[in-house]
Amino acid sequence: MPQRKIYRVVPATGWWQVKHEGAVLSTHRLKQEAIDAGRKVALDNQPSQLVLHRADGTIEQEWTYGSDPYPPRG
Repeated sequence: MPQRKIYRVVPATGWWQVKHEGAVLSTHRLKQEAIDAGRKVALDNQPSQLVLHRADGTIEQEWTYGSDPYPPRG
């Protein structure tokens, strides 16, 4: 089974960026625009996960696309 790719939406000094493995894929003025762009790239590259981060680095929300290689039991 292919390994799940992780895309991140992170705040960046008044902007929002979509990143993958540390590389910036796109930069957006609005948080929702960055989420939409991240969702598109994650959906196009399944299996994947989109992780939304707060300014302090903690995770605000996550979305998983495609087969989850680690589904919860029962």
